[in-house]
Amino acid sequence: MTVLYWVLLFLILQRLAELLLAKRNTALLLARGGIEHGAGHYPLIVLLHLCWLAALAYFIPPAQPANWWLLGLFGGLQILRVWVLATLGSRWTTRVIELPGEAPIRSGLYRWCCHPNYLIVAGEIFLLPLVFGRWEIAIVFTIANSMLLWHRIRVEEVALQNMSAASNE
Repeated sequence: MTVLYWVLLFLILQRLAELLLAKRNTALLLARGGIEHGAGHYPLIVLLHLCWLAALAYFIPPAQPANWWLLGLFGGLQILRVWVLATLGSRWTTRVIELPGEAPIRSGLYRWCCHPNYLIVAGEIFLLPLVFGRWEIAIVFTIANSMLLWHRIRVEEVALQNMSAASNE
């Protein structure tokens, strides 16, 4: 197996595991009275990630050599991803869920950044194609992801403001 195939296998398994975790956490949050925001754009996010993975698999030749420095940076992003998941715990999900009466998380990476997970994902989408020399994929999907994140962050900010207001009462 080539480096590309190992990386794609890792990403697919990682994303599937995260979807299972997110499904469980979403059910728990909704059972606790959570309110979902922005469900309409969620399928677009899933589609973007599927198309990104497909573009990597289709447009990068299997034997394409990897830039090991960039792959190392990508590995660093994975460490940050785990930190985000660990910080949010059972509140981490791929959806935007407002949990009335609960304060937003302000520990871990969230001490320094409001949306570290989105920065990590944006970094992955940009960086991984560059690992294999495909700047075109990096640019196209970074632009598409930025447009979706622009909307999603606005939706999430409303949910976070609602949570902050409710927790301060």
